[in-house]
Amino acid sequence: MSGNTVTGPRGLSSWPDWLPVALALVASAVVIQLLTGLWLLTAAYAGAVLVFALALRTLAARNAVPARENLAPPDWSVTVSAIERDNMAAVITDGAGRVVCANTRYGEWFGFDSAPPDLALDDASNERLREAAREAWRTGACRVESLVGTSGRWHADVRRAGRGQDYLVWELAPVEMVDLGARVTRQLGDKLGKALSRAGIQAAAVNADGEIMGANKDFLRRATGDSESELAGREFVEFLTADDYERIFYAREGTSGEDLRLLHFPIADPDLPVDDSAPSLFLILDGGIRASDSAALPEIEALLALLPLGLAMTDRDGRFLFANKAFRRAAGLEEQGEIPPFPSDLVVREDKGPFADAIRRHAAGSSSAGAMPVRLEASPDEPVTLSLAGVRGLGDAAVLLSLKDTTEETRLKRQVAQATKMQAVGQLAGGVAHDFNNVLTAIIGYCDLMLLRHAPGDSDYDDIQQIKANSNRAASLTRQLLAFSRQQTLRPQVLQLPDVVSEVSNLLKRLIGEKIQLRVDHDRALGAVRADPQQLEQVIINLAVNARDAMMSKSDSDGGVLTISTRRIGPRDVRAMKNEVLPPANYTALVVEDTGTGIPADALGKIFEPFYTTKEMGKGTGLGLSTVYGIVKQSGGYIFADSHPGEGARFAVYLPVHVPVAGSEPARKQAEAEPRAVFGGTGAILLVEDEDTVRAVAERALTRQGYKVTTAKDGEEGLQIVRDGGEFDMVISDVVMPTMDGPAMAREIRELKPDLPVLFMSGYAEEQLRREIDFTGMHFLPKPFSVAQIGKKVGAILGEHAAAAKPAETGDGSM
Repeated sequence: MSGNTVTGPRGLSSWPDWLPVALALVASAVVIQLLTGLWLLTAAYAGAVLVFALALRTLAARNAVPARENLAPPDWSVTVSAIERDNMAAVITDGAGRVVCANTRYGEWFGFDSAPPDLALDDASNERLREAAREAWRTGACRVESLVGTSGRWHADVRRAGRGQDYLVWELAPVEMVDLGARVTRQLGDKLGKALSRAGIQAAAVNADGEIMGANKDFLRRATGDSESELAGREFVEFLTADDYERIFYAREGTSGEDLRLLHFPIADPDLPVDDSAPSLFLILDGGIRASDSAALPEIEALLALLPLGLAMTDRDGRFLFANKAFRRAAGLEEQGEIPPFPSDLVVREDKGPFADAIRRHAAGSSSAGAMPVRLEASPDEPVTLSLAGVRGLGDAAVLLSLKDTTEETRLKRQVAQATKMQAVGQLAGGVAHDFNNVLTAIIGYCDLMLLRHAPGDSDYDDIQQIKANSNRAASLTRQLLAFSRQQTLRPQVLQLPDVVSEVSNLLKRLIGEKIQLRVDHDRALGAVRADPQQLEQVIINLAVNARDAMMSKSDSDGGVLTISTRRIGPRDVRAMKNEVLPPANYTALVVEDTGTGIPADALGKIFEPFYTTKEMGKGTGLGLSTVYGIVKQSGGYIFADSHPGEGARFAVYLPVHVPVAGSEPARKQAEAEPRAVFGGTGAILLVEDEDTVRAVAERALTRQGYKVTTAKDGEEGLQIVRDGGEFDMVISDVVMPTMDGPAMAREIRELKPDLPVLFMSGYAEEQLRREIDFTGMHFLPKPFSVAQIGKKVGAILGEHAAAAKPAETGDGSM
């Protein structure tokens, strides 16, 4: 016998375990016999003990549990082999959502680094997977249908598994995609094509390249004269022609034949996104249609039900005969519910009469088509386009209705119109700011020159200072215009948003007053952003001032709370927001919230427009939020406003997290480092400026500092001076000038003087002009500038140029 055999529970399973019990039983029986001398009593005692021992053994054997000592950890390689399928992706995740193991198909279709529910699917599908995971953890299993991904559609089954039910098993099977184009092509060559031919309707399926995929016999007969000809791969349009009145005929019959009416339907699954590569079905009608055959109507209905376009048919009395799912959905009807008797029941009361008249007119007249805008009762605020076509030869059917849901199209049109308007206003603002900067440059420059002749205490000194101060205020206004039009010069740096908020917090406390409480809250581990810190401070100040005004405008205002917070936003957070504008990425968000009066719903879409304000007359310029919008957009970020009247407003600015490129930042810092200023000096300068006042101010400022200045009023004159032998140490030029602009002139001069430094000055932003003026030895000075600023800039450039040329000269001399 083998020693591994197990016959009972532990402790009572073998003969050695029973030996002490048996000896005890015998001993006790002997003692009773000696004491009583009654054999009958002794036998009864021994039998009772034996029965009790046997019952105890049986009970122990029944309740025995095999020991599971030293249980081995799971062998996932065996699990992978078990879930390996050719037609299904399988993956197992733990309670933290991590992938434990997956089969080959899962890796090929979704990647081993991706764990459900964050797969290569659209946002709605991933959200449904998240709900399925929660349901599976709660109930044990869940199924999700029709998940849409970049490479197809899927069904998913999720279930809990494992000894402790602490794993999820995901199985994703691809949905077999039906080739509707091939199906329609086969039907045209079969009974459906015969039914259409019997009704006098020619039909052809055409692919996205305009090539015929298939056609019914009536089309083949009319197009080629032979109903058995093969046209697959031929161009559809080569069988058609048109006259001067844009009437269409068969090319074989010419303009003497019947003119044709073409009905075009895209062949695509209505549950999938619009595909421009989908084939099309053309139904061709003419005046030569024979008597109708009502038997063809069910076949036509079956065909129309496949098409994603909303289609319906009515009889000659205007009653509904049929409506496909797309039509019901666009009309706001239940897909399986009853449709009303008449199409006019779908529209608002004002459109019922004209719509019913149009249907009767198309039903009674010859084959014709038209379209009219109507407002549906399901959505009376959004007009839709409804097309009507009179048909013949389809039994009771007389009018074909096509309903196009234009809600999305209307929304996009409004967005495009708004974007176009903002762009046009931005261009106008940039142009006005540029011209205004030229004027301010002259005013500020002449003020500086006059101040050089007047000492403090002089009767005119304070007046000149007042003129200059107001000019600087006007310059600030032009910077706001440039910020809105995204044309200001930014000096971006890599920074942390909490540092910027901290820098401006003390100023904010003075701006908002003592009645308003300021709260600041920051997330941890925020990503760095790249932006101009001064412009970000301007954003925070403008939003805070607007919030202060909103809170103080309450009739019973006793202050309020202004909250400024920074948040870490990841791709998953962006997808959860379901914001179509904000692309999924890593952002650092700046959120400014108040407890003010809120923004009316009708004004929420206009608040970023320039000169739009909800404040009282004289209490706001309307440039605060437009400036914020321009700065954020020019910094590569996004801004959104959310408000409910009476509940305050919330502005969220999303700036992309900066990802440094190796070696780029030190080089940029070195390039942007300001050279040491050199005031005054000698040297010859060519000054090119088309604005007389700006040219005069710059010439006088540089002449006072000891430079020899030669002026030119445009690029052609400046280039000619150099060609005539003029020797200069530097060229100062405006960018935008008539005939020849500054960059074109500078390139021509550089061919003659390769090492000559060039300083461009302009009222436009440096970034906007960077492509035109980006070459070695180029410098930039934004307008408006003061006498001191242009002197400092010129001295610094000449000093830097001289320092760079000195080692080369020393080297030449040592040879």
